Amino acid sequence: MISGTAVTVEIGQRVLARDASLLVNRGDKAGLVGRNGAGKSTLLSVLLGQATPNVRVSGRMECRGEVGFLPQVPVPGGLGIDPIGLSHVLSARRLDIVDDELTAARRAMADDPCPQNIERFSELEERFRITGGYESESAIARMAGGLGLPEDILLEDLSSLSGGQRRRVDLIRVLFQQPDVMILDEPTNHLDVGAKRWLMDELARFPGALLLVSHDLKLLDRSITKVLHLADNRLQEFKGTYSSYRAQLAADQAQRERAVTLEGREIKRLSDLADSMRGSTVRRARIAKSLDKRVERLEGGRTQVLVREKDHRFILPAPLRSGDEPLRVERLGVRYGTLNVLRSVELAVGRGDRVAVVGRNGAGKSSLLRCLAGVQRPTGGVVSLGPNVTVGYFAQEHEQIDLTKTALENIDDAALESETQRRALLGSFGLSGGAAHQLPGSLSGGERAKLGLAMLAAGTANLLVLDEPTNNLDPASIGAVGSMLSRWAGTIVVVSHDRSFVEALQPTHGLHLPSERFSHWRDDDLDEVERK
Repeated sequence: MISGTAVTVEIGQRVLARDASLLVNRGDKAGLVGRNGAGKSTLLSVLLGQATPNVRVSGRMECRGEVGFLPQVPVPGGLGIDPIGLSHVLSARRLDIVDDELTAARRAMADDPCPQNIERFSELEERFRITGGYESESAIARMAGGLGLPEDILLEDLSSLSGGQRRRVDLIRVLFQQPDVMILDEPTNHLDVGAKRWLMDELARFPGALLLVSHDLKLLDRSITKVLHLADNRLQEFKGTYSSYRAQLAADQAQRERAVTLEGREIKRLSDLADSMRGSTVRRARIAKSLDKRVERLEGGRTQVLVREKDHRFILPAPLRSGDEPLRVERLGVRYGTLNVLRSVELAVGRGDRVAVVGRNGAGKSSLLRCLAGVQRPTGGVVSLGPNVTVGYFAQEHEQIDLTKTALENIDDAALESETQRRALLGSFGLSGGAAHQLPGSLSGGERAKLGLAMLAAGTANLLVLDEPTNNLDPASIGAVGSMLSRWAGTIVVVSHDRSFVEALQPTHGLHLPSERFSHWRDDDLDEVERK
């Protein structure tokens, strides 16, 4: 069970939640929703006891029972005794350690079958059996199959996996754990349609308490029984699915706005009446004073109305004109050990082209973009930039952001010399107020994505290389980013598995991996966007 009473959460000068209460019982499936920066990830960190020192908390919040957590950002190297996917998954039940100790005990018993060694092996073998060690292989294989992850990927080093492959491994781990409470932060990032459907079915069958943060509306509609809405420092609970919550929120908002209008009219009527009686007889002066008190009581009890979210509109500066062919790629190959990820990619990108790179996870999309951005050397082939080309790179895991600098310090001051200009730019991407002075590690995933986009807007790039720029963004922001890029006059090469974003971007060309086919974009290509 998850519970919280009179919880107030502050970070810097920002109050994220005030006097909040929540309750997620066994069998409940709750979705925590709100715009980027509302405080969802911070609230999860408080719940898990992982809040950073600059987060101040009052009230009581706790989880009862064993907790399984899927973080937005994967743990480097995993949590197993070995840095491979299988060890990471087995560590959810400490089976990686038990298996390692069991192997050592088996060897010791073979070398010296003394009573102590036999007893030690028997104890470990019983622990392995009780913890589900003998069924683990088939259970993990079932989950890998459901999520579309080849089983041999689980034997690879975690650092060599693509973002989508690593997401699947992390999901397998938390599902394999079979906890009492499951907390998932953006579980559908990098997943294709088939994997999402499988995950929705798994979550529907989960018997414990589930709390998830997601911007995937289909997941929220199918898999949850209540919505916790965080906005304007308030946490409100709505029963039912996401669609039901939206209808309830709209009705509640309309009712509150009507109440505020009526309250305002009554306050004005009483104030005007009181003013008309002042300076008259003693009796009328007493009535005016009584009316003033009624107005004061009405003012103190005014209905609270959520501030309606503004339409997002992000803007990139007009780029400097490049040559007719800003990017050419010839016979580009990438190999990791004996694995050929890319063999011979050929691209000729014209000025103003918008190229969408599509294909399954592990096909080499991120590797290609790192080569185009100049942060990774290809194994073979050549990447050539045309005249007057400056590259801006948005990395999938936001590696371009300096975690030791505040959001404001990450904005290049070459073009925006004054702090006022840089703060205004951050504000235009939704990072206003105290967020400008936070370290990136304390920002939510969506806020880090917006910081990465703001860093591009502060630069002079006319060729953008973007790897999953909309991950962790709320739906309104996803549409705004797609619209911004579709209007921009520069050249774009982008990887995205978000269909709505790619539709808004309106690509001119597509690069299909692993076939390495480069062609003009067709409407049918949208079907490949969500295939992973």
